[in-house]
Amino acid sequence: MKQDFLLDPEVVFLNHGSFGACPREVFAVLQDWQLEMERNPVQFLGRRSTELLRQARQSLGGFLGARADDLVFVPNATSGVNVVARSLPLQPGDEVLTTDLEYGACDATWAHVGRERGSVVRRVAVPLPFDAASFADRMLEAVTPRTRVLFVSHVASTTALILPLTDLVRRARALGILTLIDGAHAPGLIDLDLGALGADFYTGNCHKWLCAPKGAAFLHARPEHHASLHASVISWGYAAGDGGHAGFDAYTGSTVLERRLQWQGTRDLAAFLTVPAALDWVRQHHGAAVRDTCHRRAIALMHRCSERFDLPCIGADSDFAQMAPLPVPRCDAEALRRRLFDHHHIEVPVTQHGGRAFVRVSVQSYTTEADLQALDTALGVEFAATP
Repeated sequence: MKQDFLLDPEVVFLNHGSFGACPREVFAVLQDWQLEMERNPVQFLGRRSTELLRQARQSLGGFLGARADDLVFVPNATSGVNVVARSLPLQPGDEVLTTDLEYGACDATWAHVGRERGSVVRRVAVPLPFDAASFADRMLEAVTPRTRVLFVSHVASTTALILPLTDLVRRARALGILTLIDGAHAPGLIDLDLGALGADFYTGNCHKWLCAPKGAAFLHARPEHHASLHASVISWGYAAGDGGHAGFDAYTGSTVLERRLQWQGTRDLAAFLTVPAALDWVRQHHGAAVRDTCHRRAIALMHRCSERFDLPCIGADSDFAQMAPLPVPRCDAEALRRRLFDHHHIEVPVTQHGGRAFVRVSVQSYTTEADLQALDTALGVEFAATP
């Protein structure tokens, strides 16, 4: 399988979770779309793009359990979070309730919105080891009359924990609280049915575990929220459909969500249009059996590290998928990451949370036992040398 990817053969690549890795045949489709656009950019962007994007969204919607009309493409999940966060009519004193497990860029987004609007971010501490059964109760016990939005990751970045959302989303809706889910790591890593989940907003990356090219992600919004969302760049889609600009609908789209958020003029659409090819590749090469095998291999290494360093795992095996947080002694995380790469040629992130340090390993179909053994050996060397 490793030959199917473009990864440097001199590097032990155990960080699929950060930016993914695109298979050769999917990358070739990306290049084909870019060449197709350059053959006649006017026709491609001005007359074909709306239908091409709709077809790509239909393919993605079929995979995610979502209607194509409730999806738009965005460059990454953080962009999707920004669209929603900056579109919500938050007032001074309104609360955004989240966890202490969230991705730093999204924390920064809410902090910026708070400075602009006077809204408040309240973080619920999630104790480790993680107790999935009590998660929804813990979050909802923190709700106050000022809580307007619940913002939660589906798979937490630093810890790789899968956060259970079904009950939480249902109960939040009953309380009249909006839910925005950061699903950056989830598509292709865990099974998703966005229609059944019912979150008000869900954003996820296609370039991670769906193996699409970089710059392919999506934002999903329930129909009642489409008109409330605004793009960060105002373009021709805002002029279309108002009766005064005949013909614009032909290339900006027919719905308010599509017009506002999908059309951005000369933006390169190739990564978005390659998503159906990536989905085909995943269905063919990365089915449930492969994912289960990768999960079991990641968990096995997690337990080996737990035993070696006499440190407890932070969750049950079922709390993780193909990413696992290997428990290691407290350390300078960035220094360890650099040593693993510079001295051992291993690309893997080192994270910290709750006073604990972790090596967050990703096991993908191209990961070999030799790769995992190389990391296991390197960690033994690094911490044996630690005074």
